[in-house]
Amino acid sequence: MILLPALPILLPLAVAILLVFFRGDPRRAQAVAMAGAVGHLAVAVALMVEVVRHEVLVLWVGNWPAPFGICLAADMLSAVMVLITAVIHTAVTVYARRDIDAPQVRAGFYPILQVLAAGVCGAFLTGDLFNLYVWFEVMLMASFGLLVMGPKPGRLAGAVKYVALNLLATLFFITAIGLIYGMTGTLNMADLHAKAAAVENRALLTAAAMLLMTAFGIKAALFPVFFWLPAAYHTLSVPVSAFFAGMLTKVGVYALIRMFTLVFSGVDLALDVLLVIAALTMLFGVVGAASQMEMRRILGFHIISQVGYMVLGLALLTPLALAGAIVYLVHHIIVKANLYLVSGLVRQAGGSFSLKRVGGLYSSHGLLAIGFFIPAFSLAGFPPLSGFWAKLLIIRASIESGQYLLAVVAALVGLLTIFSMVKIWSEAFWKTAPDAVDPSCVHPDLSAWMLGPVLALALVTVALGIFMGPVIDFSMAAAERLLDPQAYIRAVLGGLP
Repeated sequence: MILLPALPILLPLAVAILLVFFRGDPRRAQAVAMAGAVGHLAVAVALMVEVVRHEVLVLWVGNWPAPFGICLAADMLSAVMVLITAVIHTAVTVYARRDIDAPQVRAGFYPILQVLAAGVCGAFLTGDLFNLYVWFEVMLMASFGLLVMGPKPGRLAGAVKYVALNLLATLFFITAIGLIYGMTGTLNMADLHAKAAAVENRALLTAAAMLLMTAFGIKAALFPVFFWLPAAYHTLSVPVSAFFAGMLTKVGVYALIRMFTLVFSGVDLALDVLLVIAALTMLFGVVGAASQMEMRRILGFHIISQVGYMVLGLALLTPLALAGAIVYLVHHIIVKANLYLVSGLVRQAGGSFSLKRVGGLYSSHGLLAIGFFIPAFSLAGFPPLSGFWAKLLIIRASIESGQYLLAVVAALVGLLTIFSMVKIWSEAFWKTAPDAVDPSCVHPDLSAWMLGPVLALALVTVALGIFMGPVIDFSMAAAERLLDPQAYIRAVLGGLP
């Protein structure tokens, strides 16, 4: 149990090293990668169970106590994020068994995916700011490796935009770290809670908070620094785009929540700015999606608009709003990763990602239609699916906080999201297949390895909606602990284990 907070990081890294030796044997590499993903899921479940029992688990690396040493801390928010990461990691690995070809396996697809999963879990579990920066860089390197893998035209251009913006985020991040360390003498987040509040130069502290907000805003694809996302995600292989769409922007949202509840809880100006940014992110994302006719471009713009809901929950900073943001995080990771996996099956069954070139999939592929319908209409906010409850919590929190205009914006964006999902449904599934479809591009028999994860994630979406009561109770408890982080601080700074 002592090492449990480290296992969601160490296990994928160990499997990545092992996979290097199987790169020349794709079948064995796939088997090892799937075993590693299932093991990752098992340790994530064990971590979740222990966090529910003990509230906060802390590992002081090398027995060096915080704030001097490196620590990993798992509370309710980080544990649920690690669990969802493992779920998506497993689903993507199973899907990739039939979608990733042998040259990509030999190029290192599976080891890099394992490193990326480890980096994401490291960002969720780290207890200090400098190691958050380190895990962000690990994610950036692994992401770049997956971005440039494969011969598709335009992939390198998208990768360059992705890396350029993320390097800019790194510059802001490392500058903010320098300012914060200069003002407080520590980078441990729990230690920063009191020391940041005691900083006399509030203007400089606010500047550091705004720099971090910009850095994490780039990672989360917030307005106005979101344009790298729709330029990159549609060029990727389907499993990679599903993992990216589900997880990477959420790491930025998680970092914003952690910093503005634990470290910068007294910096009101940043929260006011976040309110405006959240509204603009929702609006620009959904308008961008409405103008597209390529399925993955629509989904890419919708990532942007949906991240706006999560940031709105943070900016309102009430227990209900934060709980809504947590429910939204969990719901959106599952449905968005699933919709990208569905897009790959639409291409296989219909021959294209373009909605103008596909059709008739409802009559020819009923299970695929179900696999799309559930996450799409959950994303749009149809009751009783998980997206309905997530939106309802955010809108109700906006009204209770007196932010009536933001509540209207959130409701309007939900209506426009319905328009986009109905457009995909009517074009790809309902209308008659166009005559111009090249039969050589169509593969009517869908693999169970690819359809299985889609239906499993759809089932999780339905289950979340049916059992939303316990999910909301868990999220409310997590939100209250974020707003009153004394248990987290005592656990991290409590002394030697």
